[in-house]
Amino acid sequence: MLANIEARLAELGIELPNAAAPAGAYVPYVKSGNLVFVSGQITLWNGDIKYKGRLGDDMSVDEGYAAARLCGLNLIAQVREACDGNLDRVSRVVRLGGFVQCTTNFIEQPKVINGASDLMVEVFGDAGRHARAAVGTISLPLDVSVEVDGVFQIAPPRGHVSDDEIMLA
Repeated sequence: MLANIEARLAELGIELPNAAAPAGAYVPYVKSGNLVFVSGQITLWNGDIKYKGRLGDDMSVDEGYAAARLCGLNLIAQVREACDGNLDRVSRVVRLGGFVQCTTNFIEQPKVINGASDLMVEVFGDAGRHARAAVGTISLPLDVSVEVDGVFQIAPPRGHVSDDEIMLA
């Protein structure tokens, strides 16, 4: 039987990419207590870079939205890894940070990052509503148009005894 979030992804016709390996001296995510901090995810689909360029110059807001959505898919793929394959452990999307490679007069960063934000609500429902930042920058790694990082709250695995319960015993 499929887990609820996996069933939801299938119902929506959403396929997740493979969780990307880090491209530098960092890890893709860090778990601290019941939070997962996911490193910035770029517009990568199973090893292929998509959506290169600068918003306000050679990319439209709609293309930027699609780029941010792809970053969101990569975020979810990393969280799935952090949760040992069980996305039902995600109890809340806490925060997204969105970076948009854009011209100095481009002011539509929030519309672009909505691509990732809308995806989180589509997939996780009300638990997908989150705090957010959407900022413009003159460049991003590998000339990608968008990068998004995130913080997710997760439940412990089933049958797991928390440190608090151990201390009380």
